[in-house]
Amino acid sequence: MMKRAQSDTLGFAPQKDIVYNKLLPYADRLDDESNDLLSKIKGNLCRAVQLREIWPGVLFWTRKLSTYMRLYGRKFSKEDHVLFIKLLYELVTIPKLEISMMQGLARLLINLLKKKELLSREDLELSWRPLYELHDRILFSKTEHLGLNWFPNSVESVLKTLVKSCRPYFSESATQEMLDEWRPLLCPFDVTMQRAISYFELFLTTNLPPELHDKGFKLWFDELITLWLSVQNLPSWEMHLVNLFARLANDNIGYIDWDPYIPKIFTRILRSLNLPVGTSQMMVPRYVTNAYDISHVVLWVSSLLGGPSKQAQAQLSGLFNSITSFFHPSNHGRWLMKLMKLLQRLPFSVVRRLHRERYRKPTWLPPIPDSHKLTEEDITAFVESMMQPVLLAMFSKTGSLDAAQALQNLALMRPELVIPPVLEKTYPAMETLTEPHQLTATLSCMIGVARSLVSGGQRFPEGPTHMLPLLMRALPGVDPNDFSKCMITFQFIATFVTLVPLVDCSSALHERTDLTEVEREMCSASAEFEDFVLQFMDRCFALIDSSTLEQTREETETEKMTHLESLVELGLSSTFSTILTQCSLDIFKVALEKVFNFATTNIFETRVSGRMVADMCRAASKCHPAESLKVFVPHCCNIINQLAVNEEVLNEEELDKEFLWNLQLLSEVTRVDGDKVLPYRSDLVQILQLTLHLKCKQGYTLACNLLHHILRSSALIYPTEYCSVPGGFHQPISDYLPIKDWGRPGDLWNLDIRWHVPSLEETSFAFYLLDLILQPELQRLQRFAQGTQDMSRDDVLQSLTIIQHCLLGAGSLMPLARTVGKQLLIFSLLADKSRENYRDAVCKVMRQLLRKYSLSVLLSVFIISDLMHFKGSHKPEFDSRWKSFNLVKKSMENRLHGRKQHIRALLIDRVMLQHELRKLTVEGCQYRSIHQELMKDLLRLSTSTYSQVRSKAQSVLYTALGTYNFCCRDLIPHVLEFLNPENGSVTQQQFKGALYCLLGNHSGVCLANLHDWDCIAVTWPAIVRSGLSSAMSLEKPSIVRLFDDLADKIHRQYETIGVDFSCCAVANQLMITGNPVPKEPVPSEEEAADGLKRQESKNFESVEKYKQLIGDLLDFLNNRNMPWKFEHIAIGFLSLLLRDDHQLPPPAVTFFVKSLNHDSLYVRKVAISAVAGIMKQIKKPHKKVPVSGGKELSGLVAGDRLDNQWLQYNGKTLPRTQQEWDSCVFVEKTHWGYYCWPRKLMMYAPMMEQPKQNLTREEMTEREQIIFDHFSDPVFINQFIEFLSLEDRKGKDKFSPRRFCLFKGLFRNFGDAFLPVLRPHMERLVADTHESKQRCVAEIISGLIRGCKHWSYSKVESLWELLCPLLRTALSNITIETYADWGTCIATACESRDPRKLYWLFELLMESPVNGEGGSFVDACRLYVLQGGLAQQEWRVPELLHRLLQYLEPKLTQVYKNVRERIGSVLTYIFMIDVNLPYTQPTTSPRISEFTERILLQLKPLTEVDEEIQNHVLEENEVGEQDERTQAIKLLKTGGSQKINMFLTNWLIASAGRSFSTAVPEHLRLLPLLFKIAPVENDDSYDELKRDAKTCLSLMSQGLLYTEQIPLVLIALQEIAGSSSWHARYTVLTYLQIMVFYNLFTFMSAQKAVNDVRALVIRLLEDEQLEVREMAATTLSGFLQCNFLSMDVPMQTHFEALCKTRLPKKRKRELGATVDTIPSADLVRRHAGVLGLSACILSSPYDVPIWMPQLLMDLSAHLNDTQPIEMTVKKTLSNFRRTHHDNWQQHKQHFTDDQLLVLTDLLVSPCYYA
Repeated sequence: MMKRAQSDTLGFAPQKDIVYNKLLPYADRLDDESNDLLSKIKGNLCRAVQLREIWPGVLFWTRKLSTYMRLYGRKFSKEDHVLFIKLLYELVTIPKLEISMMQGLARLLINLLKKKELLSREDLELSWRPLYELHDRILFSKTEHLGLNWFPNSVESVLKTLVKSCRPYFSESATQEMLDEWRPLLCPFDVTMQRAISYFELFLTTNLPPELHDKGFKLWFDELITLWLSVQNLPSWEMHLVNLFARLANDNIGYIDWDPYIPKIFTRILRSLNLPVGTSQMMVPRYVTNAYDISHVVLWVSSLLGGPSKQAQAQLSGLFNSITSFFHPSNHGRWLMKLMKLLQRLPFSVVRRLHRERYRKPTWLPPIPDSHKLTEEDITAFVESMMQPVLLAMFSKTGSLDAAQALQNLALMRPELVIPPVLEKTYPAMETLTEPHQLTATLSCMIGVARSLVSGGQRFPEGPTHMLPLLMRALPGVDPNDFSKCMITFQFIATFVTLVPLVDCSSALHERTDLTEVEREMCSASAEFEDFVLQFMDRCFALIDSSTLEQTREETETEKMTHLESLVELGLSSTFSTILTQCSLDIFKVALEKVFNFATTNIFETRVSGRMVADMCRAASKCHPAESLKVFVPHCCNIINQLAVNEEVLNEEELDKEFLWNLQLLSEVTRVDGDKVLPYRSDLVQILQLTLHLKCKQGYTLACNLLHHILRSSALIYPTEYCSVPGGFHQPISDYLPIKDWGRPGDLWNLDIRWHVPSLEETSFAFYLLDLILQPELQRLQRFAQGTQDMSRDDVLQSLTIIQHCLLGAGSLMPLARTVGKQLLIFSLLADKSRENYRDAVCKVMRQLLRKYSLSVLLSVFIISDLMHFKGSHKPEFDSRWKSFNLVKKSMENRLHGRKQHIRALLIDRVMLQHELRKLTVEGCQYRSIHQELMKDLLRLSTSTYSQVRSKAQSVLYTALGTYNFCCRDLIPHVLEFLNPENGSVTQQQFKGALYCLLGNHSGVCLANLHDWDCIAVTWPAIVRSGLSSAMSLEKPSIVRLFDDLADKIHRQYETIGVDFSCCAVANQLMITGNPVPKEPVPSEEEAADGLKRQESKNFESVEKYKQLIGDLLDFLNNRNMPWKFEHIAIGFLSLLLRDDHQLPPPAVTFFVKSLNHDSLYVRKVAISAVAGIMKQIKKPHKKVPVSGGKELSGLVAGDRLDNQWLQYNGKTLPRTQQEWDSCVFVEKTHWGYYCWPRKLMMYAPMMEQPKQNLTREEMTEREQIIFDHFSDPVFINQFIEFLSLEDRKGKDKFSPRRFCLFKGLFRNFGDAFLPVLRPHMERLVADTHESKQRCVAEIISGLIRGCKHWSYSKVESLWELLCPLLRTALSNITIETYADWGTCIATACESRDPRKLYWLFELLMESPVNGEGGSFVDACRLYVLQGGLAQQEWRVPELLHRLLQYLEPKLTQVYKNVRERIGSVLTYIFMIDVNLPYTQPTTSPRISEFTERILLQLKPLTEVDEEIQNHVLEENEVGEQDERTQAIKLLKTGGSQKINMFLTNWLIASAGRSFSTAVPEHLRLLPLLFKIAPVENDDSYDELKRDAKTCLSLMSQGLLYTEQIPLVLIALQEIAGSSSWHARYTVLTYLQIMVFYNLFTFMSAQKAVNDVRALVIRLLEDEQLEVREMAATTLSGFLQCNFLSMDVPMQTHFEALCKTRLPKKRKRELGATVDTIPSADLVRRHAGVLGLSACILSSPYDVPIWMPQLLMDLSAHLNDTQPIEMTVKKTLSNFRRTHHDNWQQHKQHFTDDQLLVLTDLLVSPCYYA
């Protein structure tokens, strides 16, 4: 009904407007107003586009459109909506659009697309390619790193959000197109993998309708999920896959069968939480950085729940069971934040899903099939699985907020499961005095569940009965000594009271008969409400008494309120006013009387306690103004009048306390409805006239407040009541029973808001006051300004205060300053022409005053600010209210049912905010001449001599700059005047003030950096020139800092400014379709042609300005007197001006090239970057052609195939002649062809078609000549190389990519022209071993190799003839400082180059890396350099890898550690290519399995050697006493194998950290060996072999296992557990702990595996070695604790039976004392039983399960057994006591009395201390 009526008045059906607008008191006017604005926007926006005026036209009107959406929501028809989106989409994707505009438009477009239910795929289709091109151009910019483009930091997130918003509307063929585009990038060894996967995550559409699924996710799902499952080591792109799957699952619940993957998904989630397990675990750093994003994990999990199989819920319960103990408050670590986030987000996500399934209006998005909707059992199971961790998390160290949010959402689903346990924790917490943290935590959780508790409902009917006991018990929390407790108590009381009407309904028990049991209970309880209110007030009075100024401060301190006090004041007043709002009239009257007595019988000081009391009184008068004013006003007026009878009072400096207090009380009480104040107007006016001119400052300020409040209450529009039920609670109980309304949400359609709209009587009263009070003040000040009347300083201040308060109070009655310019959209309530406009008058007087005096300037600054902006509310105040509204909304909302079911008070608040928003965004602030004048005044104040005035005025100025669109340009010339060196009269203060004005505040406009050529072209030169000003002194640190900040801010915020303002045309349709029809005419052909011309001339102008700016800066740089600081600033500015679409003017090129040899290091650095950029600018484009031939094989197969063999390195077919070189097809990028071929593979065209190389000087352009001349000059080069080979910071320098870019550019653009000049330098530097010299030559060489990409064969050949000897020398001179640089040099040189182009280099490196010349160090370095080169080539050099492996294998037993480690690392790279990804052919590069075979053969002697020798090998080796020949042979073998082994562990360690997937079968064969070597204790005296073995095991145990690999691992472990070395058996246990936890769900899904593990642990419990037994017990208790094993009867009986093993008699044992070292088998078994029991007890540290008491009794029987049993029992009992001590009161109840006796006896018996 509503909708239809509205569409008649509007002429269209709005998409979705803001409902709150309909509730405003002037709602009927809004439709016309919005239509008017919308037609203007449509018309002008389209005209601007068609006339090609992107700036300012398009920009201005798109801003208007976003304001329109803030004020009215999406109040336009569907056609308009679609057309707006299409228009903006075109605009955003204009190729050369300036970035800042692109961002603005993108944000608006995101906002238009935000509510995706409004537009279906039928209504709108967007193409994905323009977005991809935009994204690619910006995020993977080829020129950004050279400083040719500057993008803002926020651009990435804006672009991503934009793609997310457009994603649902991509066409159905898009998925296939995207796969074709990005599949060729999927090369797992290359960085492009990350890029491709992140594109998939960002762009792939997942919400196609079911009938299109085969064009959607079915095309890629199998491929990507198998890829994900086959990756084990968390590469950085795995997160993107998880995010993609999460989104897919959420959008297509019920259309994908996830069951086969669920255990794997949960195992990976658990691993990703990075929880610490076991004792010897090592963290792998990249597991921490690349972990999954919790919000996506949560989304995924909540989408998997439900469905027929219920598997996900089982796994989820398992997950929470296994990590519950981590939530206990005593555990803490960096993983905790993640766990808390998981806890908080998961219920929220499930609630969202439930809302979508049950309550949301159906939209075009595919619905969830009924079979997969969540059932009631699903919800119950989910809530139950989460309760235990949430209850533990309540008291967490990170605070209880996360738990409170989780509880709030859980309670929406199942209040009966959630609230009782929370109550159980809350009641005791309220009783204790000693644990305040417990109280604050439980209260904040109770606030979360308040609504579910109070509203009861069928699920939890007894909820409301808890309400009163909770309120009464919360009262002691109002405690002056504990601030946080006090605040949370206020919040708690306010929350509960908002939900419940405080009405005494006990009489209904006698009158009504239709009440249920619970309702009767509620009625009788409600009799206590009055008691509660009065007790609360007593508490507050006590609080106030203890916070008077005299008590809390010394005399000397300040008199303002401290921050804490003001918070308490806020809490107190808001809680009290909530209570009174919700009271029935009877209770209110009692409360009023009490407050009145308290306020009038005491006298308070006005700063702290007085403010609190006055606030309470104000709350009372706000709720029921008539009753309250009747008592307060006459009382206060009488006292003030009595005290003022005495004339002297008015002139006293310090007024009487009583006088002040009553004045304060009066000023607060009058903040009520205007019409309620009218009856008392004569009294109030009399008081005002009496007190406004008091001598005492405090006195007249209070009087001004009174004036302000009276004016305000009669001039503004506001709601007058916020009660939770419309109309209040004043009907008799018999007609209306308030308890029915407990916790009831407000009804948006019948809110029935009581508005206060100023009546004529009130406005005339306001104007009467202004005439009476403001007029005389203005006249006095005017006379004073003209010099006809004298006033003391204090009098001026007083007058100004009065004026300011008049403005604040009646601002909304004064239309904004009227001068030329028409008004838009302002309906001021009385634009009464006859009244003099006070704003103008005040304005005039203020300006006269300022011209004459700098007296009391501060106040005048405030007045000016109000003159400009104030229309009844302030922006910052509004923002903070908006924020707090959102916070309250969040803590009380009901996400399950949605549809704005908030409490009535909140809804009214929101409507009020909407009203204020309208007042603030009304665009009456058009910029007019009077504003211009005021701005100049502000500028004068901003540069005044007093620093306080300056800073205040500057902040007002910044706000003004943000408000008025075009004033920045007016202001800049005035600011720059102060910086002009010719202006001799400038003082230092003015200079500083002007700099501050340029700098701006951190969020607002920065004048020095506006995105506009006009502004920059004047400001930047002015900043540089100010260095010559007389006021500038570099001695003053504040000025130096200002310049630093300015330069820094400009560098940080500068974005490349467009010189091309081209625009597109799609706008015709918007002009002609849909209501409201725009009034603007469609532009004619001529106008459009003019537009084009204008656009061209604008582009031309901006290029001219760009050139001029550079010219100006260069002029200053040539000025000899310029201080160095400013020279640097100017050079910095110049470097920002390099662009990729415009070459730098030649003079600037000359300047930068010359600066390469500048004396200052800073200048040289900037110049190097700049010249590298210039090289890029003048590079000639090279032509590309598609590769012919090379057809691809069918089917999806990646890896080494026949059709990509030609890309690989082959020693037989290397191009060794000119002809072969020309005919060879070079593919530079490494990823092409690995996964599949792109549709068009491009290669460079042959030599003939490329731009000519080696031009003569005459053929060059001017810029090229400049560079050519300098670099051909030997003197210049000498100097340049000299500077480059200097040290910058000792020990910190690295290979510099900037210099590399410079050299690469030189050799690329000029061929080998400069080689002759550089050659002698290179030869000299290579021979010098200094690190800076070596680094310099490495940079040159890498630049050379990369720069010779397009040289002819003959040149390349001669180049290598020169380079090979150089590199040989370099590699033999390598030092510890330089090897990293050489590695970088070779790696950089090989990156993205076809290996066949660089075969000289590879052959050189392969010559003989490990030849022992120059010692072990050089060998290691050579390997490092070689590895750098080969790693860049990835899969394209199998032949080289084979050669290298053959070469290295015999050398594995190298003597030196560093060479061994390097070889290990090289092997990792060799085998990295051997991956087992899905759809991948076996590699032709070396394979791991074959290698392992060969190694194991060599290790045979080790595996067969006796353990005894194994542990003595090293000692004997060193001592060298060989008795027999055989042993010597064995030892030799071992010695050899030892080294192999050390190398092996190095290789394993390296590969665990780097490769993608772990080769499980191969590693398993090495396990037995590692177990033998690994030590048990953490002892540093071990040789490195043992240490390495240990690391190796720790890393392997964290590896991810597949179901089919588990049996293999277990068999290996069982075999080792039977070995004769106890070290190995011990290590098996530690390995098992980590392995099981890190693969928990994979194990649990295979029952056999669980049984095997259990058998293994129980077998090791009976090991003969004590250490092994104890470790087995620890392992068992860990498995029990994470619910991997469960405590069942057979296990318990097994242990009890073991315990009963009889021990041999003592006497016998004493005889054979010598044998006693090895315990008898009986003792071992008995100890095993005891250990088993103790493991069970320790496995539940925080609760007492049913079986626990019996086990404790069993244990206690063994307290006097022999050692080691006695020790075990003691340890167990002391641990039990430690972990259960906190909650012993609760745990006690699980034991019988007898058991308790025994326990108390045990825990404190003498033996406990023995």
